[in-house]
Amino acid sequence: MFARSEGTASATGQRYQVLAAIMLGGIMGPIDASIVNVILPTITGFFGAPLATAQWVPLIYLLTISSLLLFYGRLGDILGYKRVYLAGLVCFIVASGFCGLAPTVYWLIAFRALQGIGAGMMMAVPYAILTATFPPQERGRALGINAISISAGLAIGPPLGGLLTSLWSWRLAFLINIPIGIAGSLWARKVIPDFKGQPGRMDTAGAVTAFICLFSFLYFINQVQRLGIGIITGTVLAIALITGVCFLYIEAHSPQPMVNLALFRNRTFSLGTLSALLNFVSQYILVFLTPFYLQRVLHYPPDKIGLLMTSFPLAVMAVAPFSGALSDRLGTRELAAAGAALCALALVTMAFLPVAAPSLAVGWRLALFGLGTGIFQSPNNSAVMGSVPRPYLGIASGILATARNTGMALGIATAGLILYALVPPAVMAKNSLDALEAAHFLTGLKYAYLSGAGLTALAALFSFIRIGAGTAEGKA
Repeated sequence: MFARSEGTASATGQRYQVLAAIMLGGIMGPIDASIVNVILPTITGFFGAPLATAQWVPLIYLLTISSLLLFYGRLGDILGYKRVYLAGLVCFIVASGFCGLAPTVYWLIAFRALQGIGAGMMMAVPYAILTATFPPQERGRALGINAISISAGLAIGPPLGGLLTSLWSWRLAFLINIPIGIAGSLWARKVIPDFKGQPGRMDTAGAVTAFICLFSFLYFINQVQRLGIGIITGTVLAIALITGVCFLYIEAHSPQPMVNLALFRNRTFSLGTLSALLNFVSQYILVFLTPFYLQRVLHYPPDKIGLLMTSFPLAVMAVAPFSGALSDRLGTRELAAAGAALCALALVTMAFLPVAAPSLAVGWRLALFGLGTGIFQSPNNSAVMGSVPRPYLGIASGILATARNTGMALGIATAGLILYALVPPAVMAKNSLDALEAAHFLTGLKYAYLSGAGLTALAALFSFIRIGAGTAEGKA
């Protein structure tokens, strides 16, 4: 049974110190992700790498995280959330240094995988820590405030990445994680309580099959855009399907499964998790493609791209805390549905951007998507975590984080798949496009954005039809 140790953060001041520590560590992942999205065109040109190879710089990071989050969530339930979180911080700091010194794009991809291993530990347990620390009537507010760190990281990353790249090199964009990470590690070690885990053992077979399934599936999505359906991609997809079936069988028959499949019988948990997945697919279609539009079509420099991309996270940061607090009083369903619907509307407007759009036209569309995201995320996360019994907070946090990061990876892969299917290869190979080439490129962008709009519209529907407001804590 899940239990807290002596010295748990019970007083209000102690609870918010824990929240502050989680926010300080949590800001690094969004900074890193948003910096990489903005400077990826620069990295591509620096190494002379094709877009299909450069895609792996953000994709391998998200893929590694996504493949390990379930394992780390269960590990947190057994060993304690603090130990897993701190180990992830240390690994992330070291890997960031390696990324900043990478001699080739292939080494950078390898170090990004190592960075993902650490980031997975950091991302798997924060929701569990916060849900265990805060009472139900404050949970939405805490998750909403925590969203500030995510949004702040996303807001800081683009202009910081553009500035550092313009001043010296893209390498500084990774090295900046080191001082932030050290400060976050020291603070977290001091204030986060030692939440005791429950006795148990790791479901090794489940962890291995889950990793292979997720990795193979995301690798298939990435490679099919370049190779099409053939022996290699067909084999990879078959591996993903077979290991997925094996994973479900193992979890259904294991005495101590890594994932308690009974959690998915709860409609709030299952539909809320699916909504999060779909929303993040659409979000990363937007954040992956838009910098390439700004660079290749509008010919913006990195610093201007970074500044404009902050429109999205700044809007999230402005509304997420209020949305979370409001969901504590009004419930989560209507707010989450409205937020996802706004995201869909924003992507529809992005799909019809002209070749020569002014900065303001791009900025307000990004801000509208951020507004919808801020309204959606905190209520949705509160509903999902509030529907889970306390002994399973770690794995529920891991499942929600897996949905988020798998959605990010699928968003990048889906965006690339649509572009390569609709845009001529000669156009895709160029870093600067003339008017005719830009029109071809915009055709691919249009249908990618519309695909994202359809996915997050489904998230709105699922948010609206789920049962309850996510307050069934303690019930499976």
